[in-house]
Amino acid sequence: MAKKNHSNAAKAEPSVETRRPFIISFLAGFFGALVGIVPVAAGGFAYLSPMFRKKETKGPRIRVASLTGIPEDGQPQRFPIIAERYDAWTHYPPAPIGSVYLRRVKGQDKPECFSATCPHLGCMVDFKSDTQEYKCPCHNSFFQIDGARINPASCPSPRDLDKLEVEVDGQDVFVMFQKFRGGVEAKELE
Repeated sequence: MAKKNHSNAAKAEPSVETRRPFIISFLAGFFGALVGIVPVAAGGFAYLSPMFRKKETKGPRIRVASLTGIPEDGQPQRFPIIAERYDAWTHYPPAPIGSVYLRRVKGQDKPECFSATCPHLGCMVDFKSDTQEYKCPCHNSFFQIDGARINPASCPSPRDLDKLEVEVDGQDVFVMFQKFRGGVEAKELE
């Protein structure tokens, strides 16, 4: 009986010849997977990296007009905002992305700027020179020439017109263009 147990134990343990092909196959598969993972990981990182880029909190500095092109009569003038756009993976050529009103009063260093987008639901406001006010054609929000709401209690717009930062460099007028969420009282970036 002792011989039978010894022979069964010898049969249960695989020999070196039967383990070698398994080890070689395992190592080949492991290193093959390792070599394959590197380009997949690099490609995944390149594809997903735009989603983790830091977003600008200040709008792009966009040249809108020449200072001499804005009369010092205090009347707002509408100017288109033309800029290149980028999303996570695509670059778009220069195209209109919105518009602003610039108003210059005699003696001011730089004009004041308001977004032409109504803070209510995003319609474009018009300036009525006969009444000296901005009007949203969609829901009849009215704003004074300084951007303040007329009759805030009954005005559909939850806030005044959005004022944008302006810089003058020589004779060039630059606007820090930003879009804000509509329909909310707080001035929040889109």
